[in-house]
Amino acid sequence: MMYPSFRKYIDQYTGDTMTDDEFELVRRAFVPKKIRKKQYLLQEGDVCKYLSFIVKGAMRQYTVDEKGNEHIVRFGIENWWMADRESFELLTPTIYNIDAWEETEVLQVTLANLTELKERFPGMNKVTTALDKRGHIAAQKRITAAISLTAEEKYLDLFKTHPIFFQRFPQTMIASYLGISPETLSRIRKNNILK
Repeated sequence: MMYPSFRKYIDQYTGDTMTDDEFELVRRAFVPKKIRKKQYLLQEGDVCKYLSFIVKGAMRQYTVDEKGNEHIVRFGIENWWMADRESFELLTPTIYNIDAWEETEVLQVTLANLTELKERFPGMNKVTTALDKRGHIAAQKRITAAISLTAEEKYLDLFKTHPIFFQRFPQTMIASYLGISPETLSRIRKNNILK
């Protein structure tokens, strides 16, 4: 049930239609997993063993500081990937937690299986190249926003680029992602509703 949307996603990024034999290689490399709301996909200190494609649901990636405050660095929804790429690629312990905010279904692949898949199905190289490119661009934009935009500009930028986040995640998580207090977010939202 999880695989048809993934096949469509891969075809979109390869610009081609996979053969059934090619898709069978993909299907064997990726393992389905269901994650309950608030269940961890990855916990701080563990090694990230899987790159996970979200078929259904919503997730967040975050750190927790010494005072117990969460700092969200990424959200993930359908057709997005979740992992700590540094931990996944280098097999080092992660500093992040990733958990499900909604009931979530993912397709997971290990680094070894992904490497083998890319050798046997070159189209997967296009998918991972597109993933890396989009990830670098998003990280660069996020850094720029964090160091140069006001709280209101960050809010408006996020609302413009990912309005779905405001429907899927609570305001406290949105505030954490933006690096502002929930009170500041409330004030910004009130001011922008009235305009």
